[in-house]
Amino acid sequence: MENHEKIGRFSSCRGVAFEIKRHADPFAIPERVINPSRNSSSRRSWLPWGSLSRVVPSSELFQRSMSGPAAISAISTMKMKMKISKLLLTLKKAMKKIRNSINPHCHFFFHRPSSNPNNHRPRLRRNRLEALCLFTVYKRLFVVCLALNITGLVLAAIGEFPYARNRAALFSIANIFVLVLCRSEAFLRVVFWLAVNVLGWYWVPLKVKTMTTSLLQSLGGIHSGCGISSITWLVYALILTLKNRGDTTPEIIAVASVILGLLCLSSLAAFPLLRHLHHNVFERTHRFAGWTALALLWAFVILTISYDPLTKSYRNNLGSRLIKHQEFWFTLGITVLIIIPWLSIRRVHVRTSSPSGHAAIIKFDGGIKAGILGRISPSPFSEWHAFGIISDNKTEHMMLAGAVGDFTKSLVDNPPNTLWVRKVRFAGLPYLTNMYGRVLLVATGSGICVFLSFLLQPCKADVCLLWVTKGVEQNFGREIKEWMSGHPKEKVIVHDTAVLGRPNVSEMSVDAARRFGAEVVIVTSNPEGSRDVVNACKAAGIAAFGPIWDS
Repeated sequence: MENHEKIGRFSSCRGVAFEIKRHADPFAIPERVINPSRNSSSRRSWLPWGSLSRVVPSSELFQRSMSGPAAISAISTMKMKMKISKLLLTLKKAMKKIRNSINPHCHFFFHRPSSNPNNHRPRLRRNRLEALCLFTVYKRLFVVCLALNITGLVLAAIGEFPYARNRAALFSIANIFVLVLCRSEAFLRVVFWLAVNVLGWYWVPLKVKTMTTSLLQSLGGIHSGCGISSITWLVYALILTLKNRGDTTPEIIAVASVILGLLCLSSLAAFPLLRHLHHNVFERTHRFAGWTALALLWAFVILTISYDPLTKSYRNNLGSRLIKHQEFWFTLGITVLIIIPWLSIRRVHVRTSSPSGHAAIIKFDGGIKAGILGRISPSPFSEWHAFGIISDNKTEHMMLAGAVGDFTKSLVDNPPNTLWVRKVRFAGLPYLTNMYGRVLLVATGSGICVFLSFLLQPCKADVCLLWVTKGVEQNFGREIKEWMSGHPKEKVIVHDTAVLGRPNVSEMSVDAARRFGAEVVIVTSNPEGSRDVVNACKAAGIAAFGPIWDS
C-alpha cells in the first residue's frame, strides 16, 4: 500500500515543501489508461507524477459497436491501448526507482496528499515556517560575499573604482584564495582550536558561542560565494583585455579563457542536485579541474607579469618582478593550502572487522582527540570518505562505517588490510562541544562514532549522550556496547529500537535536553532526522546544531 502521508508534498533540495491540491483538470489522464482493469465512471483522472506526464485519449473513445472489418480495427485498437498501458506502467516503475534513489533533500516529484484532511494544516504551517527560514546563515554568507564583489565590480565598470578596473584579474585570484582558505582543513583546524580556547569560558555569553558555531558551520557559503565571484571578475578582466588586445598576447588570452572554462565546470559540478546524484563525478571534477586551473594560473601570472606592453616582448628579470606583485603571493598561498593535505597522505595498516553485515569497524594505531574526523580512501586519487573517530587518545583510534554505499559495503564484504589516510585530520561540528558547559549529544545509528570519544577521554564540557539505534551488540559489537554501559542513566541514554520500537527522536531530544539543562544540542543523523531534531529544539527555545548541506 502506498504511503499517502509522504506522497502529499513537493520538496526542493533546500528542504522547502509545497502542498499540492487536487483539482479538476480537463487535460488530466484517463484513469482506465493507467489501470484498465479498474471500473470507473470518471473519464479522466490525474496521472501520478511517479509515472509519465502525458495526455492520451480516454479508453471510452475506443469503445464502439463494430462488426466485420470494423471489429478487426477495434481489436487492433485495443491491442495498441494495452501496449500504451503497459508502457505507462513500466515508466511509472522506472520513475519510482529514480525518485527513491534521490537524496531525501532533493525530491522533485509531486506526491498524493494524505487521505486524512486533519494532517494538512499542521504540515502547511510547518511549510510556511520553513519557507520563512530559507535565509540561513550559509545563504546569508553567500549573499553578502557575492554582493560585496558585485558592488566592487559595478563600481569598477562605471569608473568609480579604478584600482579594481586595472587589476580585475587580481580580484579573481583573491577570491580563489579565500574559497580555498575556507576549505583548508589545516587552517580550519587552527580556527576551531582558537574558537574553543578563546570562547570556551563560562563567562562568555551563550549567544556569542552559538553565533560562532553557526558561522564556522556555514563557511561553505563564503566558499560558494567566492567561487561565483571569481568567475565574474575573470569574465570582466577578459572583456577589458579583449578591448585592448594590443596590450597583451594571444597566449595570455587563451590561458585566461581556459581557466574561466575550468572554473565554470567546477561550479556546475558543485550544483546541489548534480552533487547529490553524482558525488564521485563532482569530487573528481573539482579536484582535477582545480589542479589544472592552478597550473594554468601560474602560467597566467608569469606571462602577465613578464610581458611588457611597451616593447611587445617578455622581460628576463622575472624573479625580482614576481615578488612585487600581489598576484604572485595570492597564487603561492593557494598552492600551499592545496598541497598541505596531500603531503600528509600515508598508506597504513588497518584492522577491519564487521560484527554484522550493517557496519565495519576499522582500527588504526595512535590516539586522537575527541571531536576530530578523518578521511580514508582505497586509492589516493579516487574518492575520499570522512568518518568520525572513536578514541581514548592513548594507543589507537577507530572508525565506524555503516554499509550504505559502494565503498562502505566493500569494507564489510572485503575487509582491507591497508588504507590511505590523511594525517592532517580536520575538526568538525562535534569538536565545538568543548566550547560549551552542558551539551546534549544526539546520534542515530553509526552516527554515534563521532560522539563516543567524549565518553572515553576527559572532556571540558559536561555531556549527555542520547543514542537511538537498532541491535547495539548485534550491529556494532560487544566493545561498543561495553563503552556505553557503566555510565549513569541520566548521562547515557540508549534506545534500542529492536526492543523498544521506533521513538519520536525529536521529542526525546527536547525532553532529554530539558532534564539535563543543556545549553546546546548537537545531533548527527540522516539529513531529515537532523533537521527535525534541530527544528524541534529551536521551537522549544534550545540552541541546536546538526550537519548542514555543504558544511
